[in-house]
Amino acid sequence: MAAVADVQTVNISINDIPLQVPKGEMIVESVKRLGLEIPIFCYHPRLKPVGMCRMCLVECAFKMPDGSIRKMPKPQAGCTLPASEGLMVFTDTEAIHRDRKGVLEFLLINHPLDCPICDRGGECPLQNNTLAYGPSTSRFVELKRHAPKAFPLSKYVTLDLERCIQCGRCVRFTEEISGDAQLGFRFRGSRMQPSTFEMREFESKFSGNVIEICPVGALTNTKYRFRARPWDLQTKPAICTLCSNGCNVYLDYRANEIVRVNGRTHEGVNEEWTCDQGKFGHGIFNATNRLVRPQVRTGDKLESSDWATAYGSILPKLKELKGSEIAVLAGASISNEGLYALKMLFRDQLGSQNLDYRFTKALSKQNVQTQLGLPNSRTPIASYEKQKAILIFGTSLADEEPILFLRVRKAWFNHGTKVVVASEEPTDADSFAHLILRYRKGTGATLAGGLATAAGLKGADARLTAEYVAAETGVQASDIIAAAELLKEQAAPVISTRGLYDQENGLETLEALAAYAVNNGSAFNLYSVGANDQGAEELGFVPGGGGLNTQEILNACAAGQIKMLWLVGVDPFAAYHDKALVAKALENVEFLVVQDQVHTDSLGYASVVLPSTAPTECDGTYTNVERRVQRSQQVTPARGEAKPVWRAVVEISLRLKPEPPMFNASEVMDRIAKDVPAFAGVSYESIGEEGSFLA
Repeated sequence: MAAVADVQTVNISINDIPLQVPKGEMIVESVKRLGLEIPIFCYHPRLKPVGMCRMCLVECAFKMPDGSIRKMPKPQAGCTLPASEGLMVFTDTEAIHRDRKGVLEFLLINHPLDCPICDRGGECPLQNNTLAYGPSTSRFVELKRHAPKAFPLSKYVTLDLERCIQCGRCVRFTEEISGDAQLGFRFRGSRMQPSTFEMREFESKFSGNVIEICPVGALTNTKYRFRARPWDLQTKPAICTLCSNGCNVYLDYRANEIVRVNGRTHEGVNEEWTCDQGKFGHGIFNATNRLVRPQVRTGDKLESSDWATAYGSILPKLKELKGSEIAVLAGASISNEGLYALKMLFRDQLGSQNLDYRFTKALSKQNVQTQLGLPNSRTPIASYEKQKAILIFGTSLADEEPILFLRVRKAWFNHGTKVVVASEEPTDADSFAHLILRYRKGTGATLAGGLATAAGLKGADARLTAEYVAAETGVQASDIIAAAELLKEQAAPVISTRGLYDQENGLETLEALAAYAVNNGSAFNLYSVGANDQGAEELGFVPGGGGLNTQEILNACAAGQIKMLWLVGVDPFAAYHDKALVAKALENVEFLVVQDQVHTDSLGYASVVLPSTAPTECDGTYTNVERRVQRSQQVTPARGEAKPVWRAVVEISLRLKPEPPMFNASEVMDRIAKDVPAFAGVSYESIGEEGSFLA
């Protein structure tokens, strides 16, 4: 068992209640240990304290040697006051009540009376603190100061300067968390205001977080403004399915439409942050082009039908065709349950090995881990904070793994982790990189091999000297040597993504990078990019013995060798790089089933269309980049007659081979746990709120 680090504690008292707390802990956090509260505005537990708003004032004292108590002459800010031995804190005295009223009175002098029309009304900390701690009446009768209203900082964030209390949370977030530092304070005194530099558009990839942490209605959600009041909304926890990080979120919905996404705290995954893609990309769930009824082709057009007729059109084809003449391609948003049901139908019942979820340019029958005999484990997101060095190779982390990017940046910002970035193009991680290895396109494998040689690793190619690699890749030889030494000394974990498969010579780069990581004693993390790509990999939703991958399936459809193609939650026209091949494949395949939630270009070629529910409309589980299985519960009702993927597939399976049916998603997961070793022991009960790591 790992040793627990010693934490030095000190004895303090809060409102005459003795308490032991870690030395140096801010009093605003110590108070929470007793279930008490100190009102705050500028303080945020994930940002450095600045003591700007003075709302958290407390009285402090020390006991003298003669037993008397001597108070500090002035109140102290609880958010910047560290706990020290013998400190006595008072949060509920008459003087503190008076000070809090004074602070709030000053804040409200020029604050507009916008509560009836403010989007923050009903969930505003300024409202709550004023009600709990503020004056009952205002003494201010003069004309309030006016400033621009509803000024658009970006297409997502709207600024109301009149409401700003200059707490600095938004500015500090962009400096400390996202690192883009796009917001700063302009002017001084009463004119001070948060703004972008040179009044440019606020283009941060994490801009939505400043809306959530703003303690007033100064920064509001442009997409959500005036759509609902907090008491009109219903809220349910969910998992974001717009990338592979598996962020925990709250979905706010009204009239069965998702109107807002907010971050939900999960210390192991996204802490409480979201990326803009996840926060503002929920429009797809409310799309007007949703599929709501099954459709069957009659002549040259698709006509609305019912599920029985749709099944009746599909079943004869499934029965008459050989397994080798049938193929299925699935998208990244399909849950573990849906993927397993598809695999059970096509591979186990129909005998088809033609299954795939990958739409990258380079494809292999096996993944890199299997080819090289590497463990399939991943470095947990939260554990990067403990690393002393990290290698990011061939990926723009902020674009492909945004929450992992924030965690790596936090490791550098808070713990001094040295980050080495190797990439073809500039990335956001360059801003805090210890070393940047910018290599020419297609030379990633040479650079990975050069790092191995420079570090003197086992199996390294002696021909790949630093000078040779520098000439081939464009990276300075001194940087190659320095990076190799640093990464070897710390056995730094390697971060890359399956996006490398789309780069020139990407497969060779991955193989060389994996070999370097193994010989360096480093964890090799080839992270998935799609929402449930990792789940598809774990479930074996890849070509079996003699089976065809995505490109081979499309070629076989184009050649008329595959007679029936099933597309589930994916439009090859949007997902695959060769549009001409996709068009030829869909034109020539005899029978095409499209099972999706929205209209796509593929529908024009479909023989049968099956409407499926969105991830927000059904129960299901998703496996994120660190192999953590998380559950997403149904939030809104299904649109029209749409069904979850797993249910429709199971109903077809039962018509082919009657057996005891699975009635809900949890029963499908129980079956997965029995059949797939990696999922052993995973159930809806064991997943809980934290999720469950795969074996």
